[in-house]
Amino acid sequence: MSKLIAFFQRIYKFIRYDIWQITELELSRSRRFSYRIVKTLILAIRGFIDDKLNIRASALTYSILFAIVPLFALIIAIARGFGVEQMIEKSLEGSYIAKMGLIPKVMEFVQKYLETTQGGLFIGIGLAILFWSVMNFFMQVENAFNSIWQVKKSRSPIRQFTTYFSTILIIPLFIVLSSGFSIFVSSSLSQSYIYHVLSPFLRFGVKLIPYLLNWLVFTIMYMVIPNTRVRFFNALLAGLIAGSAFQLFQMLYINGQVYLSRYNVIYGSFAAIPLLLLWLQISCLIVLLGAEISFASQNFKNYDYEVDTKNISSRYKSFLTLFIAHFVVKQFEDQQPPLSSENIAELNKLPIRLVNQILSTLVDSGILIEVFNDTTKLKSYLPAIDINQLTLKALNTKIETLGSELFLTAKNEQLDDFWKKTLMIKDEMDKPIDELLVKDI
Repeated sequence: MSKLIAFFQRIYKFIRYDIWQITELELSRSRRFSYRIVKTLILAIRGFIDDKLNIRASALTYSILFAIVPLFALIIAIARGFGVEQMIEKSLEGSYIAKMGLIPKVMEFVQKYLETTQGGLFIGIGLAILFWSVMNFFMQVENAFNSIWQVKKSRSPIRQFTTYFSTILIIPLFIVLSSGFSIFVSSSLSQSYIYHVLSPFLRFGVKLIPYLLNWLVFTIMYMVIPNTRVRFFNALLAGLIAGSAFQLFQMLYINGQVYLSRYNVIYGSFAAIPLLLLWLQISCLIVLLGAEISFASQNFKNYDYEVDTKNISSRYKSFLTLFIAHFVVKQFEDQQPPLSSENIAELNKLPIRLVNQILSTLVDSGILIEVFNDTTKLKSYLPAIDINQLTLKALNTKIETLGSELFLTAKNEQLDDFWKKTLMIKDEMDKPIDELLVKDI
């Protein structure tokens, strides 16, 4: 029993501490790949728990239910403009909602909704509610993705409107293309000579089409929705996993309706509602878990030396702060292009998470400034003041005085005297190096 406990303790220690002490530079190419998978898996599971994806999936389910009729109404209205309304409705017949027998009811709601927005005095209010319902749903999705990616700033209202409206315009075209391709395969292609010669391959290809469409949609979603730069490979990895899981779950759920017949006994004609809610929530959970995987696969390096970074001593953090400030200043003095936090961490073999923390402190204290590139969505760093004026005293003063101080209003002469004495002692201790420039260290 003691050996088993010791074994699990070693596993826990490896997962919690040891694996994060091993950087990729220390590993061979074959072991590097396996360590990436393990780190990504650990971070995705941690993210699932820490980000409370169950609660977020429930919130998104509510948003979808609130927006489903306005969203369908907007898609149908756009489809009418392109003259493909019937094809949209026909393509929906193969979806899960159709299997639940909800398409007629949903389309009835959509028709009434469109008639209401077009009629009389309430046309403006109806359209405003329609657009707000759809926009609010997309904003909830973006906020959930930004939270997973630890992005604090959302898109501007103008960018949100253009992005979301473009998405709504693309959805009908995407449905028509996928539906048209399916019709082509099932009708024209099935009658051709090629189909009979290569039937096993074509049949396999036809079965693979839903997966390919899901992989494409999920990959695009993971790249576009977060308000940050997501690499294609990481989005594709998450798209493959989440898209496959979504398709398998949909097939399993539809085919498993026979085993859920007891809901018909309990709920009668309302049985479709709890089943729909369950399907929506699990689908949202799959989508959010894919976002966690894309984040974890792109950012697992940020968690190297995680425990040590959290418990770093004040002296060592001050040393690294001075080093990074010196590095950025020398880069500027040598007329080299400004570097991002990833470049700084990689060139100096430093934990990226700690580098980001220190750079944030240096920016907040006015020593460095961020230069944001809209194309690459990367931040690079430059000195915020003249490097010939940036002395050790100026650097330390700006960092040490960052934040609140002298905020105690109660009169305390002993405390005030001690404050003055410590400042005098510090000035005396620092005098020999006060005027030393950071660039000259």
